[in-house]
Amino acid sequence: MDRRKFVSFTTAAGAAASILPLDLLAGDDSPGTQREKRYQKGISPWPICLDTATVRPASLKDKVKIAAIAGYDAIEPWDGELQKFEADGGNLKDLGKEIKDLGLFVPSVIGLWNSIPPTKEQFESSLKDTRNRMRMAADIGAEHIQTIANNAGENYNHKWMAARYRDILEIGINEYKIQPALVFVKYQPIKTMGQAMGIIMDSNHPSAMMIPDTYHMYISEGGFEALKLVNGKSIAIFQFSDAPASPPVSELGDSHRVYPGDGILPLPQILRDLKASGFRKCISLELYNPEYWKQDLQKVAETGLAKTLEVIKKAGV
Repeated sequence: MDRRKFVSFTTAAGAAASILPLDLLAGDDSPGTQREKRYQKGISPWPICLDTATVRPASLKDKVKIAAIAGYDAIEPWDGELQKFEADGGNLKDLGKEIKDLGLFVPSVIGLWNSIPPTKEQFESSLKDTRNRMRMAADIGAEHIQTIANNAGENYNHKWMAARYRDILEIGINEYKIQPALVFVKYQPIKTMGQAMGIIMDSNHPSAMMIPDTYHMYISEGGFEALKLVNGKSIAIFQFSDAPASPPVSELGDSHRVYPGDGILPLPQILRDLKASGFRKCISLELYNPEYWKQDLQKVAETGLAKTLEVIKKAGV
């Protein structure tokens, strides 16, 4: 190829490359390249998940259909729904296949309740329920299950908590091929992201992870700045909602959650910090607002997805 043809060829190739999607441009594994997969027609760097509590009181199968029709990438059910589904004669492995066939996946299940009590005897007694919940989550193909230390006691022993979380991780990974991740909730002993992060770090396990929640980051008054210090690889899933201006933060309950963008939280900056952390897993819309439950649930799901994507656009990620 002579020089003139070479220049013409490289100029055309450069122009073509400028309009190719980033994931196609980064399709090789050579040093210095990195594939970034985009979701929701390229709007989001993260898959968007529907927490099934957002669309109560529909059946679990109806919630799966609602999520698929609305256009979500994933669905996050609760253990009680899985238990009822089985009790009513359903097969969870078949449900997992149906979820996959509808184009969805299950990043997480809520959750391992009462899983880190304060004594050895209580912990050993809790493992039967913990294992059953892991088994149900694994049957539908979940990657993670939330570890909920709601019965740990307000003055819990940090070292004990970290060691028992490590035990739960080992059980999940080795017996069920599922990765338990630790949650923090204002109304429970582990209240802030900092407390949760300390426990997963001191578990000294390579697969230890936590699950932040924008709402509980706010109402626990732990704040959002620490997100700048977190490695995104330590986050299993990111729970997403907004908080209203009133009532005051001290009086806010889960029922006050509102659609992203309808409240006062700095969600665009939170998402920018989340992207910078290297987090690449699911954003999960989590609303427990009883006013939404009175409405058409398909519309609620669609509105929640649209508002989440609007915040993502504002974040410029």
